[in-house]
Amino acid sequence: MQNRRVLMAALALSATAAFGAPAMAQQGKVTVVTSFSKDVTDPVKKAFEKANPGLTLEVQNRNTNAGVKFVEETRSNPQSDLFWASAPDAFEVLKNKKLLQTYQPKAKGIPEKVGAYPINDKDGAYFGFAASGYGIMWNERYLRANRIPEPKEWSDLTKAAYHNHVSIASPARSGTTHLTIETILQGEGWDKGWGTIKAMAGNFNQIAERSFGVPDAVNSGQVGIGIVIDFFAFSAQGAGFPVKFAYPSVTTVVPANVAIVAGAPNRAGAEAFIEFILSPAGQEVLLEPTIRRLPVNPEVYAKAPAGFPNPFKDANFKAMMTFDVDRSEARTAVVDTLFDQLISFHLNDLKAITKMLHEAEANLAKKDSAPARAALAEARKLIAAMPVTEDQASKDPEIVGAFRGGADAKTRRAEFEQRWAAFAKDNYAKAKTLAEQAVAQSR
Repeated sequence: MQNRRVLMAALALSATAAFGAPAMAQQGKVTVVTSFSKDVTDPVKKAFEKANPGLTLEVQNRNTNAGVKFVEETRSNPQSDLFWASAPDAFEVLKNKKLLQTYQPKAKGIPEKVGAYPINDKDGAYFGFAASGYGIMWNERYLRANRIPEPKEWSDLTKAAYHNHVSIASPARSGTTHLTIETILQGEGWDKGWGTIKAMAGNFNQIAERSFGVPDAVNSGQVGIGIVIDFFAFSAQGAGFPVKFAYPSVTTVVPANVAIVAGAPNRAGAEAFIEFILSPAGQEVLLEPTIRRLPVNPEVYAKAPAGFPNPFKDANFKAMMTFDVDRSEARTAVVDTLFDQLISFHLNDLKAITKMLHEAEANLAKKDSAPARAALAEARKLIAAMPVTEDQASKDPEIVGAFRGGADAKTRRAEFEQRWAAFAKDNYAKAKTLAEQAVAQSR
């Protein structure tokens, strides 16, 4: 009997050595840095803690860029266990700086790709837990009251009917909005894409500080239309708001991710969270009305509400473009700065000029005028013009170096910002003069 006890004890010690400590290690606080709102994090926290007695999920909410910066600044003494966000290029930044811990999830049933995009990082640094697409959300009552047609394409939002009815978040402060802008640039090309973005901007009502400010404005009827990530619209529908959503033909679907921070204080707890969010039970939480994200486990869609998109079966997902995360990551700061210097800081000017251009077009539809058409075309050309080419934004050592950091990067970055701001101011002043001419000549 004594020999049997000794043998059993030896086997237990052997198992612990081979597979790690048992549930005792999965205790305490698990800290996650995330850009997701409480509508997402609260249901996940509740379900995770129920499934893992002894573990408590502490949520630190920061926008994506601030979250990346926080993980960087605390690298010598990590304060978080997990990074949890939508933007895949943010994870690439952290991975390249060796701030993520590799891991191999045990969850089963998750395919290699969603659409044309890999769900997990090939090196095991981060893992897709949900899929997300980018598009247009609108308030049905608002559109009916203002007699505005339902938008389906990005180009629709450049038309006169949508002037002052569209909202977007700042890509410099919202990782999902940055991905939307980058998707348009990749899908339409640098010059045409910026032309579309600036033409839409002339119809913006506002540029919100945070991404969730856009769906809030659409839900409340403050504005009619928002450029958003899909789950904002789906969760609003789940909450009973009269909203719809469309994926434009130029868009993509990419995974929202979760990763273990290098040096995580509670590594075992972080692993437990990843296993939970990828498990069938964790994936089903994504279908709750306040979340409504697209799970990465195809089997979970059997429990989805009627009409819920399925990226593994719906034909429109198969036609979506393949997002190049490396290209996006290489020029993130440049794209965000260009948006601010050419759009955010000149929004009122763009709106005023665009309103005049819409007026001239309406006049020309009634009575043609060659001089007015020429002035209108030249004004639009000036608005669409860019101060840098795509190659310069991604490969020019001077520009890339200024936005990547370094000893004198801050000074050089400020010089580019001033140069691009001056470019916008000059072009828009000329465009305004031409727009005024177009209006006068078309009457």
